[in-house]
Amino acid sequence: MISVTGLSKYYGDHLVLDNINMTVVKGEVFGIVGHSGAGKSTLLRCLNGLESYQDGSVRIAGREVRDLDRPGLLDLRRGMGMIFQTFNLMNRKDVFENVAFPLRVWKTPARDIEPRVMELLDLVGLTDKRNARVQNLSGGQKQRVGIARALALGPEILLCDEATSALDPKTTTSILELLENINQRLNITMIVVTHQMEVVKRLCHRMLLLDGGVSQVLGVTEELFLLPPENFRKLIEEEYTLIPGGVNVRLMFPREISQDAVITRMARELDIDFSIVGGKLERYLDDVFGFLIINIPVASLPAVRDYLSRIDMHYQILDGSGATERQHERAPGAAIMEGIRTRKSAIIRKGLGRE
Repeated sequence: MISVTGLSKYYGDHLVLDNINMTVVKGEVFGIVGHSGAGKSTLLRCLNGLESYQDGSVRIAGREVRDLDRPGLLDLRRGMGMIFQTFNLMNRKDVFENVAFPLRVWKTPARDIEPRVMELLDLVGLTDKRNARVQNLSGGQKQRVGIARALALGPEILLCDEATSALDPKTTTSILELLENINQRLNITMIVVTHQMEVVKRLCHRMLLLDGGVSQVLGVTEELFLLPPENFRKLIEEEYTLIPGGVNVRLMFPREISQDAVITRMARELDIDFSIVGGKLERYLDDVFGFLIINIPVASLPAVRDYLSRIDMHYQILDGSGATERQHERAPGAAIMEGIRTRKSAIIRKGLGRE
């Protein structure tokens, strides 16, 4: 559906995107991730023709974006809905008119506008806000209006530019659930630009990590977080506040061992003391993993490593002596990785029209 090959973009003499390659299949949720200034939004704007590019190719549904004339670009953008960080709603209009705006611009017959708007307001859970002024809505409600407006013309692709960055964590979760529901119900392809790791884990099937306009990592989201390559580790570890000194170890608890008293038994058997740095549950699409970070004395690392390997426990060294220790980290079990590959294959089959 989307194919980017060797894409390079300059502002004057400044290279902002350098040889970007990626493909997105129909029905996939694809994440573009990185810090501010990484080139994420620029890449997004190259996809919908709002930015030109000097080298490479951007093909949407078989059409080269750079070669499109003005009518062609308008047709391309009609098939792409856009969700913004700052909502971009019209404060002087009520909810109904904000959603109806694209339909009126594209001269949709008047008799078709109200049914379509009400269908979309029902989808995003705002039928009771039809006549409300947008300035009286909460941030989450405003973003729901923005999502309904983006879907008004029935696009095949939905572009989300930091759609949850202005929202609190609880509201972010509700918006991600809504986007997931839309993806599943409508089989709509989504490109999600974000710097929030929780958004990527919760929503994206695959992801591209950009840094300084350069592609650093491209792959299946779960695989990258559970088996992070070296140039992805730093971004992951920024999520944690680690204890200086000792060795910080991140343990993963899949469902099949979530009820076992692994840590208590390890402390008794090895006769060691350790500190608990933090822990949380992380959702990766339709699966949930528990993570716990402990800090142990450096001298205890060999014994802890042997114990965790013996019970088939996945772990990562978040800091320490680097590659020498990292090579002994234990990967997730075969069943976990097989589940990831199965979900990836299902998305690709659906995109190729085999499901």
